[in-house]
Amino acid sequence: MQRMIALALALFTPAVAQADWHEASTDHFVVYYDGSAERAGRFAANLERFDKALRVARGIPATPPGAANRVTVYVVSSTDAVEALSRSSNVAGFYIGRAGGPLAVVPRRAGDGDKNDLSANAVLQHEYAHHFMFANWPGAAFPSWFIEGFAEFHATAVVDTDGGVVLGAPPQYRAHSILDGNWLPLDKLLVAETQKLKPNERSGLYGRGWLLTHYLSFSDKRPKQLAGYLNAINSGKTSLEAALVFGDLKQLDRELERYKLSRFAMRKVSAEAIKLGEVKVRALGPGEAAIMSVRIRSKVGVNAETAPGVYARALKAAAPYPNDPAVQVVLAETAYDARDYAAAEAAADRAIAADAKAIDAHLYKAMARMAVARRAKDRTPATWSAIRKIITAANRLDPDDPEPLILFYRSYAMAGLPPTENAKKGLIYAFHLAPFDMDLRMNAAMMQLRDGKQAEARAMLRPIAYNPHGGSRSTAAAKIIARIDAGNAEAADIEAEPDEDEDAHPGKEPGKDGDKAGGPPV
Repeated sequence: MQRMIALALALFTPAVAQADWHEASTDHFVVYYDGSAERAGRFAANLERFDKALRVARGIPATPPGAANRVTVYVVSSTDAVEALSRSSNVAGFYIGRAGGPLAVVPRRAGDGDKNDLSANAVLQHEYAHHFMFANWPGAAFPSWFIEGFAEFHATAVVDTDGGVVLGAPPQYRAHSILDGNWLPLDKLLVAETQKLKPNERSGLYGRGWLLTHYLSFSDKRPKQLAGYLNAINSGKTSLEAALVFGDLKQLDRELERYKLSRFAMRKVSAEAIKLGEVKVRALGPGEAAIMSVRIRSKVGVNAETAPGVYARALKAAAPYPNDPAVQVVLAETAYDARDYAAAEAAADRAIAADAKAIDAHLYKAMARMAVARRAKDRTPATWSAIRKIITAANRLDPDDPEPLILFYRSYAMAGLPPTENAKKGLIYAFHLAPFDMDLRMNAAMMQLRDGKQAEARAMLRPIAYNPHGGSRSTAAAKIIARIDAGNAEAADIEAEPDEDEDAHPGKEPGKDGDKAGGPPV
């Protein structure tokens, strides 16, 4: 524990302002890279090629998600830096699926370059594959083995020298769990719940999940069986019932044992099929660079214990830059998380004065006022009307940013009022913009349930129930689904009462860490 604290202090203090930070933006990503402009641009371009290759391979249109819904990737100096941010050991990168701010944190490199090491690229591609799945198939439920198998299948993608992308390479870092026996036979793999697995079985979930995904994707012996299996699950069958499409599971296990010793097929998506748009690269200004370490720490998530320290660092880093809107937004965020609401609003006002289009500044101004009103038990119409005007201003700046829509909906509950139909429509639109945010998905499902739309609520909940990283939220979703199916929808509503935290922060509550999906274990 002392080592982790020391790392956090050593690696993430304002001294990192001397780093060479660059921003590289594409249709689907915003990359903050601690390194040269050339490397930042290449990193972002290869990520965009990876996204485009997935779309070509899976038949998904290359529609840009909008500025607020791009994945922000922070490329930091080392795996030690990643571990300090994640507050976990043996983590080479992680992803947080948050409405209005999905993000990933990875090191410039991981391991020592050995092909059997889990590389930083593999970590990021694994995590982005999760994001891609939840963003592009928002209504589908997938079992744990396929969620991880799909991510591992794409984790090993390689951008070729000609700009094409090769998919399907074996994960060398999984060699032990794939080749050394069968750690998770199919009768267990197909019903595996990640949180209940032993360490070797969890490794087996990743390795065997990759093997089964690869086999069913490339083998001509079992055409369309994977699609049939997934369709059966999404028609309401259990994983084992759906597995009837595979026939004898022991026979399929034997086929996998032979397949893992064969030469694996791969598919190349040509450079011609990948239409890469512009990659914009810029050096961060001195204020942005000075506060970057604080920004990353804050975006990853803080709690009641860590928020004051992060705020103190933000105050120090922001002091020389009172007119820099990006700096003042970070200061507003950290002040809000530390519950210094007057300072949060003041910083937000400085950001708006410098840049009237700073959406996050409008949001933190509104949230600070909401928190003050909530603390004072102020439910007067004038107070909340003024707050909603601030939120509406943010929405007008970007109608496709889900955060103002979420905040607008929540403002009614905080004011002790039922949400308007317009607020409800806004929450559903926010869900469609950010279906990868499981908190938002849960809240939208509960709203549907209260409105008597049980089928819609159930459909929203199923991906949460199947999510291998969902923890207690997945358990709650499964219980609610069971009660809906039993005709006890009223009890299902009680199962997930709305959050009554003092403050309102869409996707990042003070007192809670961000909802992290850690990098794949080895």
